[in-house]
Amino acid sequence: MKIMVDDLSGAEIARFLNEHVQQMRSITPLESKHALDLDELRKPEVTFWSIVDGDTVVGCGAIKKLDVGHAELKSMRTTATHKRSGIASQLLEHIITEAKAMGFTRLSLETGAAEFFLPARKLYGKFGFVQCEPFADYRPDPNSTFMTKTL
Repeated sequence: MKIMVDDLSGAEIARFLNEHVQQMRSITPLESKHALDLDELRKPEVTFWSIVDGDTVVGCGAIKKLDVGHAELKSMRTTATHKRSGIASQLLEHIITEAKAMGFTRLSLETGAAEFFLPARKLYGKFGFVQCEPFADYRPDPNSTFMTKTL
């Protein structure tokens, strides 16, 4: 397995992210969907990582700079075939380390409140994220859980 910064130019990562957005749309009401599309992930304030096994993308994650000390975790996803294999933990640990190296002192995220997202919320909790109030441009939403971690 290899974690690498991805410029999002490859067809496989585009397909992988499209599946992510489509899945989020099928689970979450449109007004509560906050997954970024490919164009939004290519913006300069976003750093995106893919985790690959050989030539196959098996996971991804990103951070979006909100301000000089605060970033948002975005687009965490693992393929169904690699769930519960430790890839998400490995990637999250890498992203937290990179966020610290970039000078961020706080990392926050929005994830779903539905049962489907419980494994994600447990993963984030294992890494020290705690529930918080909405941040940045988010508003209270019964379909969302907001979490943050001081780095």
